[in-house]
Amino acid sequence: MSRTPPGPAPSPSSAPPSSPQLSLFDEAPAAAAPASPSRTPVPAPPAPAAPAPNVLTPAVFRHPQAERELRLGDHVVAYAFRRARRRSIGFTVSTEGLAVSAPRWVPLSEVDAALQAKASWILRKLQEQRSRAQRLASSRIEWRDGTSLPFLGETVILVLDPRATGAMLNTDGQALPGVPRLTLHVGLPQNAAPEQIRDVVQSWLQRQARRVFEERCQHFAHKLSVRMRRLSLSSAQTRWGSASADGSIRLHWRLIHFAMPIIDYVVAHELAHLREMNHSPAFWDVVRSVLPDYEQHRGALKDDVLPAFD
Repeated sequence: MSRTPPGPAPSPSSAPPSSPQLSLFDEAPAAAAPASPSRTPVPAPPAPAAPAPNVLTPAVFRHPQAERELRLGDHVVAYAFRRARRRSIGFTVSTEGLAVSAPRWVPLSEVDAALQAKASWILRKLQEQRSRAQRLASSRIEWRDGTSLPFLGETVILVLDPRATGAMLNTDGQALPGVPRLTLHVGLPQNAAPEQIRDVVQSWLQRQARRVFEERCQHFAHKLSVRMRRLSLSSAQTRWGSASADGSIRLHWRLIHFAMPIIDYVVAHELAHLREMNHSPAFWDVVRSVLPDYEQHRGALKDDVLPAFD
């Protein structure tokens, strides 16, 4: 999901929570951004950079609730439109497409003019969402014996093994280069339903996530001289992590798919907020004090897509 960049259009639409929270990718709110629909967080190979709008193949981008359409450059954009009690025009680009909201008094010609003014940004975000949807489709897990999924940056092969209890990770220290050395033995019969396999594996991954996150939080809390009062696992749609001023840390359990350096970045990022509840230069100095190369891991995390768990 993408929101309008800073500009003269939309205005903020929601009040901050009573307890200050900062997500991993929170930034200063854009004056033009309405509240955005959620998207499934969903890690796989780094995504290719989205092409610039002026080199895109002419395409049609159609929102399922489209009521109006407009030609932006060489592309047709059919967008959902509604009138709202607001003071400015708002744009939201999500996996569904472009949605526009406008005050009742703004004529449609002014709405179209605002869209043309933001055409480059809108087309870029629509292409990013389309590319993301394609990557998600290709990363969808087929829940069966022999399927694979990422765990701590490595590939794990699932083995349905009725002799196993729950799920048990085996390591093959003699695995050949390029051959996965990890197998997860799941205590289910060969004819187990995909939903059964998914539920057992997801439960195991969440247990591993809590174990790993607790250890890394203790490590970085000590290095940063902060006190974490509570750690909880999250399934948030749009955040990898968040921190509250009361010392509570929330981390998305599916971070367990990533290699440890990326997990460490998220953990250090959120714990740094217990010293600087913002994204100021002082905050990034705190992160850098424990992770000098944090920018590399931050970029990798933004580019990755989690495997689909449906």
